[in-house]
Amino acid sequence: MSSTGNPDYRDAGLEFPAGFVFGSATAAYQVEGAAHEGGRGASIWDTFSRVPGAVVNGDTGDIADDHYHRLEEDLDLMAELGLQSYRFSISWPRIQPTGRGAANAEGIDFYSRLIDGLISRGITPTVTLYHWDLPQALEDEGGWTNRDTATAFAEYARIVGHAFGDRVAMWTTLNEPWCAAYLGYGSGVHAPGRQDPVAALRAVHHLNLAHGLALTALRETVTNSPEFSVTLNVHALRPSGPTGPEAVRRLDALGNRAFTGPMLNGEYPADLLEDTAAITDWAFVLPGDLAAIHQPIDLLGVNYYSTSLVRMPEDTDAAYDRAGATWPGSEHVEQVPQAGPFTAMGWNIEPSGLQELLELLAERHPGLPMMITENGAAFDDVPDDDGQIHDDARTDYLRRHITAVHRAMDAGVDLRGYFVWSLLDNFEWALGYTKRFGIVYVDYNTLERTPKDSARWFAELCRTKRLPD
Repeated sequence: MSSTGNPDYRDAGLEFPAGFVFGSATAAYQVEGAAHEGGRGASIWDTFSRVPGAVVNGDTGDIADDHYHRLEEDLDLMAELGLQSYRFSISWPRIQPTGRGAANAEGIDFYSRLIDGLISRGITPTVTLYHWDLPQALEDEGGWTNRDTATAFAEYARIVGHAFGDRVAMWTTLNEPWCAAYLGYGSGVHAPGRQDPVAALRAVHHLNLAHGLALTALRETVTNSPEFSVTLNVHALRPSGPTGPEAVRRLDALGNRAFTGPMLNGEYPADLLEDTAAITDWAFVLPGDLAAIHQPIDLLGVNYYSTSLVRMPEDTDAAYDRAGATWPGSEHVEQVPQAGPFTAMGWNIEPSGLQELLELLAERHPGLPMMITENGAAFDDVPDDDGQIHDDARTDYLRRHITAVHRAMDAGVDLRGYFVWSLLDNFEWALGYTKRFGIVYVDYNTLERTPKDSARWFAELCRTKRLPD
């Protein structure tokens, strides 16, 4: 079937080039467990998850999927599914318990065994340096509002570059700095739970600075020839009504160009500075910072789940949600309800949004290769009487979004791979264990792993590079 044939993006038989990478992804705090073992220090999520009411059911990542102790089992599972690459994050406090100082030998050993185990099974290691688990000791000094955290991050990057820089194929500095800055320091729904618009914007800049400094440190220490990247949850924004384009512009500046501007262009967008002028004068951007941030990358990682439909405030209709503290300076932009279907997260399922987003990014950043570093869906998976999980909705979701990837490639977008989120059901941040994103089911009582039907479908895709019928 032609990749432009099915209006619902339910194509079959689409073929991907031999070099296109299919893999899956996880994050350290969500899967590892062993929170108090192996010399690991406390992270902001260890602290935040113990704040009453911060996480559903008071859940924590203390045990999570116990990946730390079940490493060989999980590596064998990845091999069984035919993953070509595994994207995982390194826990900063497992390497440096306080975020500074000498490396923790037990932490280095764990990730070395993970990397070697992947390579021995023919799976390419893709490493993310930061997936939100800041060492608590650094948060006690101001966290991402303190520029010293960016300097500490570069030293951490140097340590792991020395330790693993002969074997890692792709390094990603940050995962979704938007979440770390705005959800962590703006709305407070993520760790460290602060609610301060100035702090959120300071965090944006210092995360950007950390990205640039870490790239420099990695390039000075690795001994192989890896690719370097950053992963952004670029917002797929759509306008509603005549005021929609202005709403899109504002949220695009805060959510997207606040990161792509300095990272890829070496400057913050003028409209972003103007939109937030009543909050801050951005004096925390010091001479030399933008040059330090603007380092070349080989790939842009793109995380996509859903679209947002937005407009400027219309006081005559109070039914719409406001953007809120997550969007400093644009708190009153309205989020317009969208048509379903929806995932268990309440996010709309819209594969066309992924294609549109990829084509927009290719237009804005010509010549920059991209990779889908996260895409997936949470559904209310329940084992049947035989213990099997028939997650047809997830398989359909994956088919439609991978079709969108193929169509974007047909349109000229340079896409190098696709990572499904997530390999395992896991700790879903403030939602605890109530949402299941995995293609592998985890029984949280026994920690037994059971591949879902979607995992078998994805394994076939990995094996053949052809979208299954």
